[in-house]
Amino acid sequence: MRFFNRELSWIDFNGRVLAEALRPELPLLARLSFLAIVSRNFDEFFMVRVGAAKRALAAGDALPGPDALAPSGLLARLADNTRELCAAQSACFCGDLLPAFAAAGLPHRPPGAWTAGERAFLEGFFRGRVLPLLSPLRLEEGAPPPAIRSLLLHTAFLLAEDGAEGEGTGGGAPSRIALAALPRVLDRVIPLPPEEGGAVLPWALLEDLVREWGRLLFPGFSVKGSLVFRVTRDADVPVDEQRQRDFVAALEEVLEERGTSAAVRMEYGTGSDALRQALAAHFTLNDTGLFHVDGPLNLAGLSHSLLRTLNHANPQARAAAKTLSPRPWKAYPHPAFRDEEPLFDLISKGDILLKLPYQRFDPVLRFFREAARDPYVLCIKATLYRISSGASVPGIVKALEQAALAGKHVLVVVELKARFDEERNISWAGRLERAGALVVYGIAGLKVHAKAALVLRREGERVRRYAHLATGNYNEATAKLYADLGLFTADEDIAYDLGLFFNMITGYSAALPLRRLSLAPSTLKRRLLDLIERETARSSPASPGRIAVKVNALADPDVIEALYRASQAGVRVQLNVRGVCLLVPGVPGLSENISVVSIVGHYLEHARICAFGPPGAEALYISSADWMPRNLERRVELLIPILQDAVKAQVRMILDACFADNSQAWRLLPSGAWERLAPRPGEAPFRAQEHLLAAAAKDAERPLAARGEFVVRRASS
Repeated sequence: MRFFNRELSWIDFNGRVLAEALRPELPLLARLSFLAIVSRNFDEFFMVRVGAAKRALAAGDALPGPDALAPSGLLARLADNTRELCAAQSACFCGDLLPAFAAAGLPHRPPGAWTAGERAFLEGFFRGRVLPLLSPLRLEEGAPPPAIRSLLLHTAFLLAEDGAEGEGTGGGAPSRIALAALPRVLDRVIPLPPEEGGAVLPWALLEDLVREWGRLLFPGFSVKGSLVFRVTRDADVPVDEQRQRDFVAALEEVLEERGTSAAVRMEYGTGSDALRQALAAHFTLNDTGLFHVDGPLNLAGLSHSLLRTLNHANPQARAAAKTLSPRPWKAYPHPAFRDEEPLFDLISKGDILLKLPYQRFDPVLRFFREAARDPYVLCIKATLYRISSGASVPGIVKALEQAALAGKHVLVVVELKARFDEERNISWAGRLERAGALVVYGIAGLKVHAKAALVLRREGERVRRYAHLATGNYNEATAKLYADLGLFTADEDIAYDLGLFFNMITGYSAALPLRRLSLAPSTLKRRLLDLIERETARSSPASPGRIAVKVNALADPDVIEALYRASQAGVRVQLNVRGVCLLVPGVPGLSENISVVSIVGHYLEHARICAFGPPGAEALYISSADWMPRNLERRVELLIPILQDAVKAQVRMILDACFADNSQAWRLLPSGAWERLAPRPGEAPFRAQEHLLAAAAKDAERPLAARGEFVVRRASS
């Protein structure tokens, strides 16, 4: 076997995430967070990857990928592996977390445990605040289907006219089916009156109230059965990219279509088997699309609602919740940016590497804000892929808006096809356009996934370029959660290349040769293959080559084959792959010199780094691209060289830490199984993320003169 299957490898990654939730030594809310991550990941997986497999099966097509697994066999294995993982997830929540919540004074009350007082309180709550918001819909054969939106919790009711017999109605009147969506405007977690002076805060679930008193929706009928369910629909609906004049309208049509596209999964709880069968037939789902959940559905939504309830609870309950939370990790200031010196003066002295989220995102915001305010800045160009959500305007959008309103030339490439962020990106793009910015909506047939910004500033008789290039998005929220890298530079070659990059993606231009940067889909993949092949050619028994790579996914067959050839030539290949990995390591004669590890920790590993050559003399790069066909061949990505020795040392330290982790890391075996690493006897535990956090704290304490220069004020002109 030369390649693992991509989809099965992705499920294995979620198994590693779930393993964090199973660790009893972690704080309770941290374990709940990992369960929620698994739920969100599976939602997206079924909407995109499983939807594509089902379409391939229906069309009789083969699936893309080098492993040659047929769609029917893949769907069966995906269903089995998903059920196994979801069963472990539910067992963790119901068997471990709920009892722990109860012990901490936050007990969940299912219907069978309601006291008379709690039942009276909840019935009043249902009649006064829930019942008016419910809109039952009939489910009838031959009639237009009701609007059952993707990912919303619904309750189905099996009804019979009063006097008819049990489920299935026996020989009585025919049964009827009605559905009711849980109101999204209500919290799913309902706090009950506190006990014991407020120290105990019981809570119930909204779906339990709907099942218990849903009969009030159907006067003249009896409820013979009920079932809570949730449908996932295919979200991989292509947009017509030929509609250039009304591309936004075309994309909005796709967003609307997602809500009612073909169902790919139905999750359901314990309840009426007749309803399960009827709903499965309605959604045309067979066993590979039906998933019984022995516990609450949608743990991601439940986690969010529970945390919101705790934040608004009484002081005693909030105090109890704090004891269940993980210790917050601090983001430290970058030592280069503590001074009030103009940011462009700081960047002109040398490249600066920002290590998120160990260091604060503030310098990135400052880069845009100072560019917007500086009277000598003439132009700002930026790519935006995933923009922060929330009620307030993201800081970067606000800065770009202010720059445009001030008359500066502002060009923003907003990728509207960033899946599941399309609606948000449309909104912010419209706001920037109204401010006077020139907004480009990506490129037909490609996604602009590069993360880059360029500022042109008049300094005396010349215009100087300042650049920021990153592995992660310009997103203030994920900058607190994702481990990413950003490079501030005034290097003339890199900044010149970045100017050509923006010209190429916004105008008519051939793929021009660049001095320092490599651009996908034109040159980046070829550059990676050349670097691998160069290290392969240099390798010898006396001096074996070295390749060290950190990516989120490794799935490109050409790159994998090149790594196999490198291994056969004696090159030592170290791979740190967070998620999907199709490469098979440790196979004699093929990949015995390749090792693969994966880190699952406090932060989401997101930075892409690659090194070719011996430590201290290697060629080092960071990138926006994972090593997958879609990134290297169907997206606009950048590979950025690290040129200055001080920054190289920092990037090297990150790579070394990631490969030294013996506590949060997993090793991929030739069989495809992952084993968790543990310190050897006598070896101290080492966690890469804790090490990088400590390094950021130490850097923040460095004196300002540590960069080896006096702070000199420089005139702008």
